[in-house]
Amino acid sequence: VQLQASGGGLVQAGDSLRLSCAASGRVFNSVVMGWFRQVPGKEREFLARITWSGGVTYYSDSVKGRFTISINNARNTVYLQMNNLKLEDTAVYYCATSTMVTTIPSLFRTWGQGTQVTVSS
Repeated sequence: VQLQASGGGLVQAGDSLRLSCAASGRVFNSVVMGWFRQVPGKEREFLARITWSGGVTYYSDSVKGRFTISINNARNTVYLQMNNLKLEDTAVYYCATSTMVTTIPSLFRTWGQGTQVTVSS
């Protein structure tokens, strides 16, 4: 499976942005799709995950209530709707798949290329 993340950009604080992650290839071994972000010098941070089957979601406390993960199974695409963006949301955002229901980055085997989100004041 290959993942293509898109939708990043430069926005102002308080704005919204929707990221997309399109999966191509064989995804049937994948159980969940997750979104992560990373800033230079820091570890990759888990944000949200959703199961391919059933669309069960789980969020980190840092984004709960502001970010929404959703899935379009017909298009093999997962979205991350980000509302009320803050300066501290500036990061490179990655999507990834795992065969496990997990939040641990090392257990996600396939990663997208990342998309930059920059929030300005």
